[in-house]
Amino acid sequence: MFGRYLTRLARVWSGLSLALQFVIAGGIGLLAVMLVVGLWVTSQIRDGVMQNSAATTALYVDSVIAPLLPDMRKSQELDDAVKRALDETLGQGALGKRLVSFKLWRRDGTILYSKDASLIGRQVQPNANLLAAFAGNVTVKYNRLEDEEDDKERSMGVPLLEIYNPVREPWSGEVVAVTEFYELSGDFEESLHSALLWSWLVVAGATAAALALLSGIVFRGSRTIVTQQAALEAKVSELQTALAQNSSLRQRVQRASRRATAINERYLRRIGADLHDGPAQLVALAALRMDSPVLVDPATPSTLREAEIAGIHKTLGEAMREIRGICNGLVLPQIEAQAVADILRLAVSEHERRTSTNVLLTLPERLPELGTSEKISVYRFVQEGLNNAYRHGKGKGQQVRATTKGGKLLVEVLDAGPGFDPARSEGLGLAGLRERIESIGGQFETLTGPGGTRLVITLSVEEQP
Repeated sequence: MFGRYLTRLARVWSGLSLALQFVIAGGIGLLAVMLVVGLWVTSQIRDGVMQNSAATTALYVDSVIAPLLPDMRKSQELDDAVKRALDETLGQGALGKRLVSFKLWRRDGTILYSKDASLIGRQVQPNANLLAAFAGNVTVKYNRLEDEEDDKERSMGVPLLEIYNPVREPWSGEVVAVTEFYELSGDFEESLHSALLWSWLVVAGATAAALALLSGIVFRGSRTIVTQQAALEAKVSELQTALAQNSSLRQRVQRASRRATAINERYLRRIGADLHDGPAQLVALAALRMDSPVLVDPATPSTLREAEIAGIHKTLGEAMREIRGICNGLVLPQIEAQAVADILRLAVSEHERRTSTNVLLTLPERLPELGTSEKISVYRFVQEGLNNAYRHGKGKGQQVRATTKGGKLLVEVLDAGPGFDPARSEGLGLAGLRERIESIGGQFETLTGPGGTRLVITLSVEEQP
């Protein structure tokens, strides 16, 4: 059970913030230090106040009593005259009001004089305070009436200050006797309590101020750490998102590269097929006609020979026209140094010239500059989009629009034709465009329906030179 409590306490402790942990641990530590320091300070204050009060009182009593005493080295007892003088002195005046009891001790523990006459001549074992006084020290005890001869003082029920004061021989300074007296300590007790209270207040205030100062520093540092931790977590989250996006883009680029390779192969096969089925057949036909008997027979009339040669020229001319048509679809104009707006105008004008149709071109006042790959992609996109609009939409409502939004360039090709099913009818041209656009980090979108077709590409221009 104790282990469960410790485990639960450890769980609760680990759930607290570092600042709260410091406040709790630091508070307990400073409280322990405050108690130790407070007890030591109050003990020093108590002892200091008692010693000062005892020394003051002892000096006063010694100045009054010492002249009344005989030579204590020669006199082992006090005569009646000395006792009467002591009785009169201790029973009246300011000294009589302050002292409730008085004893004069000999070194062997004999009471030479006491305000209680029954104790005179009584011998007891000297206590530690009495021995210390005979060694020349003023000793004091506060309200600790433990000796056997203190019955009368104990019965009074009031706090008393017990003082042992050495009596010295004037010419030698040797301690020849000790006076023990009990002083009423009402004022002393109030002063002592006030001093102890203020000492505790000062220690507690200093401890609280230190804890508050350190806690303020720790809480400020904790808030800074929490803020920096939140910012770091946000940065880590952004980095993770960016890594995920980079991974997704890398996979898209890899897929686009693979598809582009396959499409290039399909392009090459289509070009080969176009050359084989068109120009190659015509050239082969012209070659066969070159071996015609009409040309090789000298007897052939010149009119027939000229007609055959004209037919060969016509066949070769058709082959050349088909070759040029194929080359026109492959060779790009010089667009690397042109602006995007000029590229769009060129693609539109070429289409209008080739198809004898009209295209509505809408451009903003300013378009961003793009790299060479992006310019080629834009030209090919407009070229292929308008070709599809002419072929599938009969050239109806052909439009090209360019806009910029949020650091991106949007280029659209629209027509008002009958539309098509992009899942089935996206041919080699559109598929190649999609791969080309996605390979440079852009997006390709096809929207089609009975009301027409809309092709859109989106390119990022934030990092373009």
